[in-house]
Amino acid sequence: MTDIRRLLAKVAAQEAQFRETTFLAPCVRGGKVRARIMGLVQTFTPHPPEFEGWGLFRPAEGKTAQVVEEADLPLVAEYLRRLLPLRVRLAYRLKSQTWLAYPANEGDARQRIDAARPFPVHLVMEGQRFEQAVVRGDGQAWWFEEIDRRADPQIADRLREALKQVTLPEALRFKGLTPEMRTAYDLAAQQAAEFAALMQPRRDEARLRRALEMAGGALREFDDRGDYWLVDWTTRDGQQHRSAIGKRDLAVISSGICLSGEDRKFDLQSLVGVMQGQFEGNWDE
Repeated sequence: MTDIRRLLAKVAAQEAQFRETTFLAPCVRGGKVRARIMGLVQTFTPHPPEFEGWGLFRPAEGKTAQVVEEADLPLVAEYLRRLLPLRVRLAYRLKSQTWLAYPANEGDARQRIDAARPFPVHLVMEGQRFEQAVVRGDGQAWWFEEIDRRADPQIADRLREALKQVTLPEALRFKGLTPEMRTAYDLAAQQAAEFAALMQPRRDEARLRRALEMAGGALREFDDRGDYWLVDWTTRDGQQHRSAIGKRDLAVISSGICLSGEDRKFDLQSLVGVMQGQFEGNWDE
């Protein structure tokens, strides 16, 4: 019991001392800041709450931390050097100083963070869409360090021009284009208003394909008929079917077989089950 009291007293003393110190932390707008005390992470709400950037903070009342001043570049550089570096390509701004990015090298990303996937990068102080940047993080949160001066700036120019010309991702072609660049471009195109009409068929196809594959079927092709799709698909054994499927909830409008007038009781997934004999009942084609 004495040892426990001694430990608790030590922690309390450390916390009291900590509240008289200033600490460096990155902060996104509306987020929290964290500091480590004796191996334990403490989380604070910054004040003022609209602060965004690299700041020097001092613990205040309760679980708040007062912004003392913005941190200078040498301090930020020293903080970042302790984190894992990764090269990425900026895709589009999510909000304020936070961007969605994609690894510039998928193989490198898999080695460093066990995955090649898009993720947010915070406190992007400079840079434009499709520029390659060096970011640092712990595998969970990633912070902008600098624009990658080793990257070819013409790549970003070509990608921005292609986006301006509303070039579909699959039609993108130029010397030096990598799969990672195409993925970053695809991410940006999905968010661009100019691409909305062009990208919708891709989203429709993905939705139909996913619903069919989850039930064991496969999509062949589909035709947009306004309020519904006319879908050509196959069962697991290769039998071909054509069904009219509602867009809102994938409800069956017309199955292509006799369901005794009960077509609308099924959706696309359950219809696959009917065709494959997974439901009880006597259905005659």
